[in-house]
Amino acid sequence: MALRGGDFEVVRDPLWDNIRLEGAAVGVLDTPTVQRLRYIRQLGHAFLVYPGATHTRFEHALGAYHLTRTALSALGERGELDAVPDEDRLAARLAALLHDIGHYPFSHTLEEAGFPHHETLGVRKLSVGLLAARLEELGVPGLAERIGRFITGVSESPLRGLISGSLDLDKIDYLSRDARMCGVPYGAVDVDRLLSTITMVETPSGGLEMGVLEKGISALESLLFAKYQMYRNVYWHHAVRSAGSMFKRAVRAAVAARGMDNDRLAECTDEGLMEQLIAQDPSGLAAAVRERRLYKRALDLPATEVPSETEPWVTRDPDLVAAVEDAVAREAGLEPGQLLLDFPANPSMMTVDLPLRTRSGHVERLTNEGRAGEFGLPRVAGELYRSARRFRVFTARRSHRSLAGLLHVIALPAEAVRQKLAIGEPLLERHL
Repeated sequence: MALRGGDFEVVRDPLWDNIRLEGAAVGVLDTPTVQRLRYIRQLGHAFLVYPGATHTRFEHALGAYHLTRTALSALGERGELDAVPDEDRLAARLAALLHDIGHYPFSHTLEEAGFPHHETLGVRKLSVGLLAARLEELGVPGLAERIGRFITGVSESPLRGLISGSLDLDKIDYLSRDARMCGVPYGAVDVDRLLSTITMVETPSGGLEMGVLEKGISALESLLFAKYQMYRNVYWHHAVRSAGSMFKRAVRAAVAARGMDNDRLAECTDEGLMEQLIAQDPSGLAAAVRERRLYKRALDLPATEVPSETEPWVTRDPDLVAAVEDAVAREAGLEPGQLLLDFPANPSMMTVDLPLRTRSGHVERLTNEGRAGEFGLPRVAGELYRSARRFRVFTARRSHRSLAGLLHVIALPAEAVRQKLAIGEPLLERHL
């Protein structure tokens, strides 16, 4: 392999101190595709609530790369990488660095709005432009495809668990970094312990898989609980969600008016997109977000008070949600676009599925059932997830109409809701 291994650079990072970049990483770092990440905030609109949350996807990419190198070094020192090809080790490191190159502006908001997933876009970018040329120069046949399989979680390499899954090092960096930059104590993870207890485990089929040593269980629990705390207090903060809901509506309106398309969105930076939206958004939603004139909560309920049979369209069909929003807005005496629904979802948020090597050398499987007497957090994962979620209705101004009838609406199948909309049947009729 014609790797550029002789040169390296060291970057100072506020979280991990010195990050050493090998020659291969330096080569792909200085490409427009990766440099764009300097202008994409890691936490989207969270800076409107936590002023320090202006860190970028670029910093996070460096952090994920650093943690991956650290984990690989620990595995290598223990002789656990002997069966892993050098090409996979290189691809894993570069996948950690490049995993976010397809990200839209403002975090995951536009994926919630129905646009293609950033991982799909990122894989496409691996094979075009200067980045593709730099990867080709490394002399590893099929390297871009190998990296892409790591990013999308379909690689057959045992190192896949470092890039996606319960031990995903990306999560460790973003939880630690987000907490530091927001100035909150919620994202504490026992990083050193977790990295030192990651191990390669032989599966029943004779393959290899990333797992954890028994002494790393408490560190793994710290990762899970940090994730719960950060979602509840930062990522799903009501003002962050209000800004995100307004932003999604503004972008969808711009796309519907053909003033924007998916390809352009995927190349925009945060500020570049906001400037375009403000220039062509007659609703004024984008300008309101920029000036922090956010919609207020007209309804705010914990998930425990929301019907358990809530239909999937509430989180998966943004077109139907927008139609319901506008119909309810009219019933509440508001203009279309002045009432927005929000019920964030991340079903895999607390999922655990990885092998555990006990002190005796026996291998067990850690799942959401936990481990009797020692690993109980996953068994309450469902309750933690529900306690982090809230169903909210944001409005531009106060309405004197009760919106409680929406709880009945979101429990209806999509087809029943479409039928009501088609015939003009009031959605809040049960609460007149």
